[in-house]
Amino acid sequence: MTLRSLIWQELRSRPWAALSNSLAILLGVAALVAIRHITVASEQDVSHQLSDLGANILVLPQEATLQDYYAADQNSGTLPEEHVSEIYLAGLTGIEQVSPRLNVPATMRGLAITLTGILPQSELEAQAAWQTTTLFTAPKGHEGCTKAKITAAELEGTDSIVTHRAIQNLAKNEIIVGADVASRSQFETGDMVEMLGKAFTIRGILSATGTVDDSRVFAHLRTVQEASGSGPVCNAIEVIGCCEDAAGSLVPELRKLLPNAKVVTISQVVQTQVGVNRLMANTSWFVLAVLVIVGGTSLAGAITANVRERRREIGTLMALGASPSFVQGLFLGKALVLGVVAGTVGCVLGLTVAVAAGPAWAEVSVSVLPATAILAIVVATSLAVLSALWPSRKAATLDPCLCFQEV
Repeated sequence: MTLRSLIWQELRSRPWAALSNSLAILLGVAALVAIRHITVASEQDVSHQLSDLGANILVLPQEATLQDYYAADQNSGTLPEEHVSEIYLAGLTGIEQVSPRLNVPATMRGLAITLTGILPQSELEAQAAWQTTTLFTAPKGHEGCTKAKITAAELEGTDSIVTHRAIQNLAKNEIIVGADVASRSQFETGDMVEMLGKAFTIRGILSATGTVDDSRVFAHLRTVQEASGSGPVCNAIEVIGCCEDAAGSLVPELRKLLPNAKVVTISQVVQTQVGVNRLMANTSWFVLAVLVIVGGTSLAGAITANVRERRREIGTLMALGASPSFVQGLFLGKALVLGVVAGTVGCVLGLTVAVAAGPAWAEVSVSVLPATAILAIVVATSLAVLSALWPSRKAATLDPCLCFQEV
């Protein structure tokens, strides 16, 4: 009989023993796969929430407060615009977008408004020094967490100022008018207006948001700096960061980088969920440890007991000419089959639980992560083979004569 036929005969003749031997590994893999899939889905959901919020970190002057930032006429306190390049050059992990803003009071056709200067992303991208730095300090990503990079096409429309807190291109003589300003003054796209001694063309009107953006008019940062005589400064720098970093180490790193500025986060709305995600991620590592210890010990003990019970059969095989490597391969092959089956069944069970229970447990839709599933099967198989290594070696070193002496 061949090694393969002996292994299959053993498994067919004792199916319940095979099941009990691999049950710990099966359940461990199921729990690990389920927790990991729900965690990644939850991280992606948090990422979408932060994307909807827009900027989740603000760099403000020391004297400013978060309430000042949200005031429609906020214009007190400034920051050097060079802080923007310092943030880029630092290559901090998790930063995805930086947008400086300068608010100044202005009058447009007799209507008092807040004129907000913004720097188009196309001009930020054109900075050769920042492009070079990005090549060597590319931010490190987080599985399931890092938001998809916002494309230039997504920033072309005027409403991208609200949705993504930035715009790709904006001419120095163009402005974008908030919904409330447009309704109170009957402004329309294409109208010519004058502010701070300069003529502007209305490029577009923002959709109503219910925020202070409705009461603001947006223009090119350089134009606002020149017209107001403020110089190369801004009132605030809005930063969009990866959810894990925005709620974790990124704020302390920015505070260390800019000691003379105030760095605050406005992502508390999802910070609790980020904490839950971390707890679930740590739990998955705990489950992995349990899988290795309990599953490995259980299988090793079961195979050791099997070797002890079948000493006479092993002795008979060796007396008939079976080599030690053949005997060792018999037990390692059995462990390999148990590991693959337990890993595959456990993976399918974990995926089923995650897809079914994800919406109820974490209010997220779970999709299959092929890499995680394959890794779980590989870990289960490797664990099974390693657990059988020592018992199989003991079986290969048995003396046939001593085996036949036993009653």
